[in-house]
Amino acid sequence: MPFLPPNAREETLADYARRCSPVEWREQRIRSVDETEIALCIGTIEPSHLKVNAQSKIRKHVIILYFQGNASSLPPRLPYLADILKSLSKAPSHTQQPVEYTLVGVSYRGFWTSKGRPSQSGIELDIAAALKWVTNTYAPGKEDIQLVLWGQSIGAGIACSAAAAYLSTTSDNDQISRKVQPKIAGLLLETPFTSIRSMLATIYPQKWLPYRYLWPFLRNWWDSKLALREIAQTTAQGRPRVLILQAGQDELVPREHGLELEAFCKEVEIVVERKEVAGALHTESMARGEGQSAITRYLHNIADEQ
Repeated sequence: MPFLPPNAREETLADYARRCSPVEWREQRIRSVDETEIALCIGTIEPSHLKVNAQSKIRKHVIILYFQGNASSLPPRLPYLADILKSLSKAPSHTQQPVEYTLVGVSYRGFWTSKGRPSQSGIELDIAAALKWVTNTYAPGKEDIQLVLWGQSIGAGIACSAAAAYLSTTSDNDQISRKVQPKIAGLLLETPFTSIRSMLATIYPQKWLPYRYLWPFLRNWWDSKLALREIAQTTAQGRPRVLILQAGQDELVPREHGLELEAFCKEVEIVVERKEVAGALHTESMARGEGQSAITRYLHNIADEQ
């Protein structure tokens, strides 16, 4: 980790600007917890329905943090993320408050233009720094901020772990802390697997091969079920709503992983819905119209929550 496509580090936001228009993306450089310099991609679009409410000083702000999969770079994903923002801008939610959406893509260390070398411990520092930057940038003095963590493939495991770590920093009895930290209202798991250990058995199903038994020596060990169990320890009001978005023809992750995560969420009383995008391969779920509609509907439901 990582595996990057050829020329991935040379790609720029300008390469995809025309395809993303009218969504505008900008690159933001921040320092991770250990001072490693990483890149964020921040996308915004002025929702058409906000013009009607231009005099309103109070607006709900949904900030979506996107965690990419492996073997990828952020710029090629931006057109598809832009399509989600365009869809959100055209169809207002049912809430009485004007809603603004901002999408923040996190480029982990070692990916795209971010410095450093990737590792689970390092990436977790990067996610913590990105969350801190978001809260410091958008949340001061505002209480109507909602966060959604969206992870694709291995990014889904990263999102689950990030949500568990974030929620653990806020005590149920600490009213001051709850006001300072925006709520993680949603957890969007796109083509997720239950854990890296379980993927070893998927990739190497033959019991006579040694690889499936080498999980104790893995450098990366993200476990979505373990993180969801930690999330379930918070109060019911503090638990994020989960959407599991699966690819109907996923060539990498078996369908059973999504089904298992859905069943586990129900077991620990986390609100969950699952959507399978017919015909989609592993990286195509959000690019298909069916997937885009499911994501847009889900994010509107998040905005409608009080």
